[in-house]
Amino acid sequence: MNPIIRRVLVILPAVLLQALWMYILLSWLAPWAAVINAVLSVLAFIFVLYLITKRDEGTYKIIWLLLILTFPLPGALLYLLFGNKRTTRPLRKKLAEAAPLPPLSDDSAPLYGKLEEENKRLAQTFRAVQQTTGFPLRVNRQATYYPLGDDMFPVMLRELEKAEKFIFVEYFIVEKGRMWDSMTEIMARKAAQGVDVRVLYDDLGSIGTYSWSKAEELRKQGIRCEAFNPLVFIKGTLNCRDHRKMLIIDGKVAFSGGVNLADEYINHITRFGHWKDIGFRLEGPAVENYTRMFSAFWNAFAGDPIPEDFLTGPALSDAPAAGPDGLVLSYYDSPLGDTAVSNELYIDLLSQAKDYAWFYTPYLMPGDALLDAFLRAARRGVDVRIILPGIPDKKLVFRMSRSFYSVLLEAGVKIYEYTPGFVHAKASLVDGVVGSVGTVNLDYRSLFLHFENNSLFYRASLLDSLRSDFLATQAKCQERTLDNIRTGFFHWLLDGILRIFTPLC
Repeated sequence: MNPIIRRVLVILPAVLLQALWMYILLSWLAPWAAVINAVLSVLAFIFVLYLITKRDEGTYKIIWLLLILTFPLPGALLYLLFGNKRTTRPLRKKLAEAAPLPPLSDDSAPLYGKLEEENKRLAQTFRAVQQTTGFPLRVNRQATYYPLGDDMFPVMLRELEKAEKFIFVEYFIVEKGRMWDSMTEIMARKAAQGVDVRVLYDDLGSIGTYSWSKAEELRKQGIRCEAFNPLVFIKGTLNCRDHRKMLIIDGKVAFSGGVNLADEYINHITRFGHWKDIGFRLEGPAVENYTRMFSAFWNAFAGDPIPEDFLTGPALSDAPAAGPDGLVLSYYDSPLGDTAVSNELYIDLLSQAKDYAWFYTPYLMPGDALLDAFLRAARRGVDVRIILPGIPDKKLVFRMSRSFYSVLLEAGVKIYEYTPGFVHAKASLVDGVVGSVGTVNLDYRSLFLHFENNSLFYRASLLDSLRSDFLATQAKCQERTLDNIRTGFFHWLLDGILRIFTPLC
């Protein structure tokens, strides 16, 4: 189902409630309508004061303020259902009550000692991420970058064939086709051989591509399969989706990046021109962070706890001979806490950039603080570049992304659109020294509402591959400038309206 239609279905009950309320006021309570509306206005004013004093993204507050002041009853109801972090209590409770996991191994102390000698400010950034997420900094023994899902897919199949102990699969979108069917065939064979195979997919992300009946088919083949946060009825946790993407095999190898498990991600089918996505493979002790991410979710939302002996990564002596190859910190973002980790990370990295800061993203709808960080970096002379799609997958969202172009271009940010098709890659690269690859888009949903996973690399050869790929992709892009984007009063008006609603898209 189209995401916009789903959005309408979410809002529709509140709109109907408002219509019913107006009918009651006009038909049954006409003599007291003025008094009742006055009381609602006072309550709305108090609610607005509450919102203003909350620590939240400015743009996000604006949309709720406008909604509540315009439609007090449905606005307040929608906020209580979808805009308030208290509505995430069921998810938080599930995670808290899940089968406990043993402590993560953590040998990061000497790594931070060396990092502080080289770059104390950057060491502070890594520490902040570790302290907030609980995932430790690791030695990067071997990481391989893939500039396309087409390149990563055959490697994923080869690694699946090697599985001896377990296979963990967690993705936002799963869809039957060449990619998923090839993986399923191998996983079913491995399950028959005694390998523990578990699949976790997001129910809303896969609502148009996968179903409970298809999940049941997997179970009949010996593959455990569960849907994250099933959409049974409208509830406050509807917006909190599992946007993470990871494949973990025996705790020795992990794959992640932007690639979902559907055929457009490997260009087997064409939907929006050429599909440009990226991913990576990790090997060695750094995989333990990914094993832990999956296990925490599986134990909380699927039950049937992960065996404890699956949870530790290979010893350093068992790691690939190559390396060490820099450092890596893999973590996941959660909407359940007060800190938007990736949002703060990108703001922090932009503030430290000296030469350049380059980003891949399919959607560009940053909050105020991140937008200001882009502007400040560009204004002080940093080479800031953003690569976006040339062919959109969602036209309204694409138009919303373009509403940010003018202010960014005026500050000196360079924007490129990939003319062959759609960019789904999510990555950052700062001064060739530090960068990230993961599932985080530069939009409000990824930065504040979804569960995401990200890997932050320091002085790893993967960053050289990312840089080369970025420049090769840029060569296939059209640069957007103030001369070739539409301006004028009506575009300014449309951009302003669209910017208000970006937190909801």
